[in-house]
Amino acid sequence: MIKVAIVYFSGYGHTAKQAEAVQRGAAAQEDTEVSLLRIDQDGNLPEDALEVLAAQDAIIYGSPTYMGGPAWQFKKFADASSKLWIKQALKDKVAAGFTNSATVNGDKFSTIQYFWTLSQQHGQVWVGTGLMPANKKDSGPADINWSGGFAGALAISPSDASAEEAPRAGDLKTAELLGQRVVDLARRLKP
Repeated sequence: MIKVAIVYFSGYGHTAKQAEAVQRGAAAQEDTEVSLLRIDQDGNLPEDALEVLAAQDAIIYGSPTYMGGPAWQFKKFADASSKLWIKQALKDKVAAGFTNSATVNGDKFSTIQYFWTLSQQHGQVWVGTGLMPANKKDSGPADINWSGGFAGALAISPSDASAEEAPRAGDLKTAELLGQRVVDLARRLKP
């Protein structure tokens, strides 16, 4: 059994939709248990969340990109995760990340880089998307990895789009594929 936790914050519902896509991809793999751990508006996780994280084989981080980085609510969780760091409770677990913002670029990579740094503080093994970008003239939002994310799954949620409208199909499929890849690699690394 591979156990995966997706720990994320969602301000307007777009990141929650992306987290659910990652969950679908991970849960589609055989013998996999996936936990969604949503950070609330005050930056708090459910009471036993740190213990849940310590029991996982893989942890996938998610946050919208606000002003060039993760939301403060995610940062509050990251700071609280020092309780796990002191015990090296996440060491050698697979890690990955996803984010979205309203613009095509939106400095999303800064958020992914933040997740990577957090994972390295914990001694985790980072997994990127492993996907080629959709970079042809006829490529668009319905295509896998249209945003061209290699280090993590990136999505575009226009500022006037509801969570029902965005992220779009290609970004959600990219998130699903990231969830699948995390499980596949966690299975290979599990003793």
